[in-house]
Amino acid sequence: MSNTLAQQHCQPCAIGTRPLLADEINRLLPSIGRWKKLQVDTVDRIQRDYHFQDFREAFAFATKVAALAERENHHPSLTVEWGIVRVCWWTHKINGLHINDFIMAAKTDALMTRAD
Repeated sequence: MSNTLAQQHCQPCAIGTRPLLADEINRLLPSIGRWKKLQVDTVDRIQRDYHFQDFREAFAFATKVAALAERENHHPSLTVEWGIVRVCWWTHKINGLHINDFIMAAKTDALMTRAD
């Protein structure tokens, strides 16, 4: 399903869109492999750390994620450290997870696959 997700595009959330329910999240999580669900201030998010040889490679990957976010008009929290990029997706507008977050997680993984 990850390939299917990676081929989709984010759609704007309509007024009244609800966050995904726990069973919907649990159904989608296996399709994005290494991503973990977490809660921050009671808001569900998905997060993954990507590892690199040095800061330069980490920053280059973070730049690719930023360009992807601009193209899809859906933006993550990015933390760049020496050799690590932490990417965290959630939909601010609905205070939780939306299918867009899973699409973007799959697209982020695809960036890494192309970088290898």
